[in-house]
Amino acid sequence: MYDPAQLRTFLAVAQTLSFTRAARRLGVRQSTVSQHVRRLEDAAGRQLFARDTHRVDLTPDGEAMLGFARTILETHERAAAFFAGTRLRGRLRFGASEDFVLTRLPEILESFRRDHPDVELELTVELSGTLHQRLAAGRLDLVLAKRRTGDTHGELVRHDALTWIGAPRLRIDPDRPVPLVLFPPPGITRARALEVLEEHGRSWRIACTSTSLSGLIAAARAGLGVMAHSRGLIPPGLTPVPARAGLPDPGDVDFVLLHGRRRDGAQEAADALAAAILAGGDRLTRDVGTIGSLSGPVDA
Repeated sequence: MYDPAQLRTFLAVAQTLSFTRAARRLGVRQSTVSQHVRRLEDAAGRQLFARDTHRVDLTPDGEAMLGFARTILETHERAAAFFAGTRLRGRLRFGASEDFVLTRLPEILESFRRDHPDVELELTVELSGTLHQRLAAGRLDLVLAKRRTGDTHGELVRHDALTWIGAPRLRIDPDRPVPLVLFPPPGITRARALEVLEEHGRSWRIACTSTSLSGLIAAARAGLGVMAHSRGLIPPGLTPVPARAGLPDPGDVDFVLLHGRRRDGAQEAADALAAAILAGGDRLTRDVGTIGSLSGPVDA
């Protein structure tokens, strides 16, 4: 009843909230994306997206379709792998950004390990900037991280807005430097936060620096300052800073998959994990139950 190609297109639109970005990610024309979505909506008999010239959002029926689409595609991929009669093997060095410690990424990794038990998966959790460096140095095979501003490399997994967040009762004095809670260099969000404040002539001071997302969350919850963060990944206990604080818009952020140098035994495994992450990209939003599940680097 439901065409896998149409379901993949649906997931791409749901994860990027853009027909244009979905087309770019899938390597097809925007008209093809529109056609796939229309046919899927016809098959379901429901409208899956509410869209106008400025915005694309999932309808309640679209939210329901997310789970069904993911399950159908996962079953389809498992059947294809089973009857192909091949088992992936080798050592796969995967790096994930600190941003995903509060999401359901562990579920995706667990499913991948179950489907490919002969793949030796090594996980590194680090700052996006550090992951980019390790990938360039040949120390990682696949990375899920933020894309640097102006960069066009990588397969788009999620597009999101950045926002300033802090403790609910925190008040920002417009006449005093903005207290910042930041990752250290080469953090990509850190660079963007400082850049936008400088561009708007807003003075700032560093109230807390930590390599751990848990450390930053603790500092922000204590009211030490504000942090720029993905809107879809806001940690529990923190809220967007009200517009009356006068903080400049920090812009948008792209989360992408980047492949390393081709390495025997790792390329096919990297491709399979990348496909699983792209299919499950809607899971990469805040999930309170997984806090700390990926905390700390696990690096060989």
